Order: sequence, then C-alpha cells, then structure tokens
Amino acid sequence: MITTVRNRFVVSEGRFGRVLVTFMALGFLALVGAGIAAGWATSRNADYTRWVNHTYEVELSVSNARRLIEQGEASRRGYLLTGNVEYRDAYRRWAASLTPALVRLQRLTRDNPRQVAALRVLRTEIAALLVQRGRTMALIDAGRIEAATALFRGEASVRRLAVIRNAFEGMAVTERRLLEQRDAAQRANVRAFYVILAIAAVLLAFVALASLLTVLRYTRDLSQSRDTLRDFNARLEETVSERTADLSRANEEIQRFAYIVSHDLRSPLVNVMGFTAELSAATTPLTEMLDRAEAECPGIVREDARLAVREDLPEAIGFIRTSTQKMDRLINAILKLSREGRRVITPEPIDPAAVTETIAGSIRHLLDDRGVTLAVERPIPGLVTDRVALEQILSNLIENATKYLQPGRPGTITVSGESRRDRVILSVADNGRGIDPRDHQRIFDLFRRSGQQDQPGEGIGLAHVRALAYRLGGTIDVDSALGRGSTFRINLPKAFDVQDSPS
Repeated sequence: MITTVRNRFVVSEGRFGRVLVTFMALGFLALVGAGIAAGWATSRNADYTRWVNHTYEVELSVSNARRLIEQGEASRRGYLLTGNVEYRDAYRRWAASLTPALVRLQRLTRDNPRQVAALRVLRTEIAALLVQRGRTMALIDAGRIEAATALFRGEASVRRLAVIRNAFEGMAVTERRLLEQRDAAQRANVRAFYVILAIAAVLLAFVALASLLTVLRYTRDLSQSRDTLRDFNARLEETVSERTADLSRANEEIQRFAYIVSHDLRSPLVNVMGFTAELSAATTPLTEMLDRAEAECPGIVREDARLAVREDLPEAIGFIRTSTQKMDRLINAILKLSREGRRVITPEPIDPAAVTETIAGSIRHLLDDRGVTLAVERPIPGLVTDRVALEQILSNLIENATKYLQPGRPGTITVSGESRRDRVILSVADNGRGIDPRDHQRIFDLFRRSGQQDQPGEGIGLAHVRALAYRLGGTIDVDSALGRGSTFRINLPKAFDVQDSPS
C-alpha cells in the first residue's frame, strides 16, 4: 500500500511538470506568433497606406493639369475678346506651368500601363491644342483680331478639349478604382490581423485555463494523498512534506510565469543586438581586405562578393538594427504599462495649475524650439489624487500637442479646468492638425495612431494616459476635427478614493 501511494505521488508530480512546461511553451509560442503577426500586419498596412497616398497624389496631379488647361483656355478667350495683356500674361503662366504638371503626372503613373497609354493620348492632344492656341495668340499680338477670331471659330479646340477632358476623367476613374481596391485590401489586412490576435488570445486563455485546472487538480490530488499518507509513519510524513515543498516551488514558478514571459523576451533581443554590433564591426576588416584584394589582385574579386561586402551586408545589418530597436521600444513601453499598473496610488492635495507650470518649465526648450505657446487659464480647481499619475497624464498630452502642429500656424496650448459637483474636468486644448472624428476612440487603444505618421511614436502614450485616468477613478475623451485642433478632457474625482480605482 505504501509503495502504491508513493508511486502515484511521484508519477503525478512528473506529469504535472511536463504538462505545465507544455502549457508554458504554448503560451510563449502564442506570444511570439502574435508579435510576428503584428509586425507583418503593420508592414503590410504601411505598404497599403503608401499606395493610397500615391493614388491621392495622382488624382491631385490629374486635377491640377486639367485646371491649368481650362484656365489657359479661359485666358486665351479673354485676351481674344478684350485684348487685355493681363489675359495674355496669365495664359503664358498657365502654359508654362502645364509642362511640369504633365511631367509630374507622368512620373507618378509610370507604373500603370493604362495610365501611361492615356497620358500618351493626352500629350498628343495637348501639344496640338497648344500649337493652335499659340497661333491664335500670335495673331492677336500682331493686331490681327479678325484673323484670330476666324481661326478661333474654325479650329477644332472644342472637340479636342472634350477628348482631353474625357482622358483626364478616365485617369481619375482608374485611380478611384485603384483606391477602392487598395482600401479593400487594407481592410482585409486589418481583419486578418485581428483574427490572428483573436486566435492568439484564445490560445493564451486556453493555456491559462488549462494550467489553472491542472494546478487545481494537482493540488486536489496532493491533498488527497496527504490525507492518506497521514496514517503512515514519520518517514512517510516527511516524504509528504518534501513533496509539498516541491509543490510550493512549482506554484511560485507559476506566479513568476508572466514576469518571465515579458522580461525574458529581452534576452534574445539583446543577443540579436549584440551579434548585430559584432557583424557591423566585422564589416570594416572585410571591406579593408576587399580593397586590398582589388588593389593587389583584382581578378580574384567577383562582383557578387564585392556587392555582398559593400552593399548587401551593411544594408542587412541596418535593417536588423532598426527592427531590434523598434522591438526594444515596444517591450519597454509594455513593461512601463505593466509596472504602472502595480504602482501604489498615493493621494495628496494637488494644484493642477502648478503641476502644468512645472511641466512647462521642464520642456521649455522643446516649446521654444517648436515655437509653441503654453498658457494656463486660472483658476483651476484643486483635487486630491496621485501626483505622479497626474503629471504623466498632463505631460503626455502637452508633449503630443507640441508634436502634431498645423503647418504654417504658430502652436498654442491652453490648460484649463472647471468643477462639476464632485468632479474636476481638466482640459488640454491646442490648435494643431486635429484628429478625424472616426479616430476619436481608436487613438486610446494600444499601438493605434491617427492621421499622418510623420512623428516618432509607437502608439503607447494615449493608451497609457487612459490607463492612468482609469486608475485615478476618472475618464478621458477628446473633441477634435481635422485642421481645427484638439481638446482632451480628463474627468477626475475631486478626492480620490481607493474604491474609485478599478482593481
């Protein structure tokens, strides 16, 4: 009986360890798969965004060229009817601007055979139209108004303008179709990304649930075994104590699992960064050896070896370094969010206006470099909350406002506040580029950004701000429109209570 019970205990422990290791491996693989999928989807989304922007550029170029032709025709007719030299000068300006516009349109559409063919027809028709216009303008300049009028009435410019307009419209229709296709592809890519994340989340949830059930079942079996072994001698009780200690260590390992997954992702990343640095350092002696070989015996150096050492290897190292740096920033941001969630909230009386002025002093050089004016509209109601969290919220919002300025307009940021019953509403308003109303909720999601991506960032800041606002028992929303600036409002309790903060 004793031997049977002991064998059952040992086998259960070994099986528990194997199952737990299997679940940990599955969880790690799910995280790695989600990270790879996120990188792939982000890269594809960037490609689609670039092509969509390209389509908009083509449409704008088509519209610009068409406008120049129409304005040139209007100026020619004005000169013919009035003889006013201002119309002649205007015509010359439009005609001079037409060639660069067509060159730009040709450069933008050279990858599309249909657009290239349409542009070839356009160039022929436009060239003939410009010759006809030139003859009319020359007759008017010579004072031969009647001859110019007769030439104008007899020319085929009306038909030619119709052909040109139809060709421009055809190019615009082609670009709109391309835009629809690219938008559909981008939406499909986003859907695929979410499907992958959902699968990874389901797998992680399954692993967590299975691990929990395994631990619970093992704990239950252990309890039953311990009750059975309690009837035996001290030697068996000692064995039970040892196994119980093993179980405690196993439970501690389970508690550290989340920490290991998040922190140990950095270990392979550090290795990659280190080996990348060694590879980068190794390119110097390789280049020197190649230079010496070319100088002393050029015949032994093949072209593929020369390209590998001087171009391919440095380029690959650069790509690896850029990718590892981005992953490092993402891991740091996620760990920052994780640590912030564990930080103890310490309420104290705070003057938001004084906090804002402190932040302004700390980033004064940034405000001056970007030409931004920061104003505090006093009075701002005081509140009892966590100073560090409030400083992080206001600092993040103010720094964001300094980054996304409207070109050609001096930046202004205004921080104000008001009291509503037992709440304080803090507002951070700017006159920057604004946010599309469709993105007002998405900008607070992790890794989500809005508008033109011409500023550095990983989409962490506003997600962090919202998490901090929630921990302080508050909310955050935004009122904004493109080109009209943004106003972020943080709704906080006047006096923080632990019950206000989500657990």
